[in-house]
Amino acid sequence: MTRFQSEHDIFRDSVRQFIEKEVLPVADTWEANGYIPRDMWKKMGELGFLGINLPSEYGGTEADFWYSVAFLEEVGRSGYGGFSASVAVQEYMAIAHLARAGSHELKQKFLAPAIAGEQIGALAISEPNIGSDVANLETSAVLEGDFYRLNGSKMFITNGGHADFVTVAARTGGKGAEGVSLLIVESQSEGFKANPLQKLGWHCSDTAELVFEDVLVPKSHLIGKENHGFYYIMESFQLERLVGAILAIGGMDRCLEMTRDYIASRKAFNRPIGSFQAIRHRFVDLLTEFEAARQLTYLACDQYAKGEMAVQACSMAKLYATELSNKVADVCLQLHGGYGYMNEYPISRFYRDSRVGTIAGGTSEIMREILAKTCLDQVRYDSKYQVGSDEQTADGPGVEEILLSLPQRFRSEKANGFAGVVQFHIQGSGGGEFTAHIQNSACSVEPGLKGEADCHLRTDAETYCAMELGQLAPEAAFMSGKVKVDNIPVLMQFTRLFSRFPT
Repeated sequence: MTRFQSEHDIFRDSVRQFIEKEVLPVADTWEANGYIPRDMWKKMGELGFLGINLPSEYGGTEADFWYSVAFLEEVGRSGYGGFSASVAVQEYMAIAHLARAGSHELKQKFLAPAIAGEQIGALAISEPNIGSDVANLETSAVLEGDFYRLNGSKMFITNGGHADFVTVAARTGGKGAEGVSLLIVESQSEGFKANPLQKLGWHCSDTAELVFEDVLVPKSHLIGKENHGFYYIMESFQLERLVGAILAIGGMDRCLEMTRDYIASRKAFNRPIGSFQAIRHRFVDLLTEFEAARQLTYLACDQYAKGEMAVQACSMAKLYATELSNKVADVCLQLHGGYGYMNEYPISRFYRDSRVGTIAGGTSEIMREILAKTCLDQVRYDSKYQVGSDEQTADGPGVEEILLSLPQRFRSEKANGFAGVVQFHIQGSGGGEFTAHIQNSACSVEPGLKGEADCHLRTDAETYCAMELGQLAPEAAFMSGKVKVDNIPVLMQFTRLFSRFPT
């Protein structure tokens, strides 16, 4: 399959030339200073690099996703992980939610200048005590008239120290996923403080802890709907993971290129070290694994470009590419010998910059758990949202029949002592309220809301039936906001205990 056309290649060349001319000569100064200067953001904005897939109404170019792939690969090839991270966060994370769900007024005020490189943005989700457990974040935003009063803190925020605005995930409602919203917070607001963080790598990427003390945020700075932030964030994770994989591909490409040149020129025992079998065989093994990672990443890109959910492909690509990047960095530094350990050699920077790839944007452990759900727990990820498809007919099983069949579909051998109560609030025609109990390796379901529940699930009858009948991936409905849950861990344990409804 041909993914890149001649137009993409021309664009790629322009990005590479820009990096060679404008970035590489001064990047070491940025590394020493710990940030990218503002004039560089403006240069990238003027060239259209910061709004590749974004609406032309706000200064974007509305190009297809493969332009972003080419751009990110070249940014990754720069060899400066901090530069790659800051640019990727600006374009694909900090303003992603704003572009998709923000009001026209917010887009004019923040999106347009961010695309132009006139303002720097950041995305603040992770917190000191809970990491990226979005459903249980502690930063609060209490509505008082026309303002939210924001209190809390965020950790490991890329661009946080020099950002003009930050997209902040904060709790505007009750506990759990349903109480999270996204707000645009201006860094000049009273009570906003950024504390710089010193890192092992990514030195030219400004990273900070953000502290909010009674920061007043205009109500108009709410992105999308109140208490829908969790679902916006979940949906955006696929792009964030895919970006991480693409950057890793670009970085490895340059690292392998440098190492190939080095082993061809470095001599030992009167011949290039690349002529020794132990080294050449080890190196071609890396090339083989790299090509596999690249094609896997392109597969995920292809699915994403077509508008598919691509949860599995993006998770696989992020996991494999970033894990391999660490291996490539380690082996290539080894092949450089003692020189590879010297700061003056780029391979040493690649070694320290690569390490965070398996942590940022979702750890490898999280990626493996997502993949375990698809491979072992029979979780289905449909490519598109399919509620209302022709597969679901009026005479198919209804909500009551499906829910009351849970005891028959209960797999007691998987319970492992789990006990809990889940209440279903199913709206619309054919819906109703039901309570499911699991205790002592037994399951029972009864109509109505009985007793205290550990978890509440809210959706409409059509969506619920589509999920149970395999016509809609639960994750697709969940991330699009069609299904609301207030205790995700309990629901995850609960759903694993049942076989599919027979169709």
